[in-house]
Amino acid sequence: MHNPFTLEGKTLLVTGASSGIGRAVAIECSRAGARVLITARNEERLRETLSRMEGDAHTLIAADLSGEEDHTRLIACIPALDGLVHCAGLTRTKLFPFVDRETLDEVMAVNFTAPALLSARLVREKKLRKGGSIVFISSISGSGCVWAGNAMYSASKGAINGLMKNMALDLAQKGIRVNSMNPGMVETPIVDAGVITPEQLEADKKRYPLKRYGRPEEVAYGVIYLLSGASAWMTGSALVLDGGYTLL
Repeated sequence: MHNPFTLEGKTLLVTGASSGIGRAVAIECSRAGARVLITARNEERLRETLSRMEGDAHTLIAADLSGEEDHTRLIACIPALDGLVHCAGLTRTKLFPFVDRETLDEVMAVNFTAPALLSARLVREKKLRKGGSIVFISSISGSGCVWAGNAMYSASKGAINGLMKNMALDLAQKGIRVNSMNPGMVETPIVDAGVITPEQLEADKKRYPLKRYGRPEEVAYGVIYLLSGASAWMTGSALVLDGGYTLL
């Protein structure tokens, strides 16, 4: 049966695969037939992700991508790739008057600088095949809406979308596509961090036209589309997946 969304025969690298959206992307891509290399800082949680993936051709590489040394070690371990998914990310909540350099540098290092530099090295070292696809997990935060205390996270995701569009233009001649997924709030460990109460969470969900947050696997399905041949004519696009939130 013809399936334009299949990932059979593709080799992918997924960062931030130890939890949340990154874990879901790794699992769903394995189910779609890909060989997946997963990386994150926490090896124990990476092994849990690996145990949930389908097939036995996958590889686990624990690495801290905020450091150049681990970039070098990771790149040396990976073969030529058909796809790269940047899922690693963090959020730090502070009202703007209290933003400080240390926290801002931390957020930008993980959410923007690390994926930018890793992508550049992979391209320079010819680790991405012609026809390959790079996908960034960005956010509607900053581009579609804002929240109090979220300036640093919004800035990092806005920077990712600007980077993505320029990369798409620069890499088109190499046959490499670059897009981003921009979800609204998704049920991940970040939501469970205890920053807001369960009652506040339920009230916030009611602000979405579909009356719920997204699920990590729903974001993963969008990523599969961007990695597959079904999106072969799509580059430089920021795909929104937000339960209708930005309609309001």
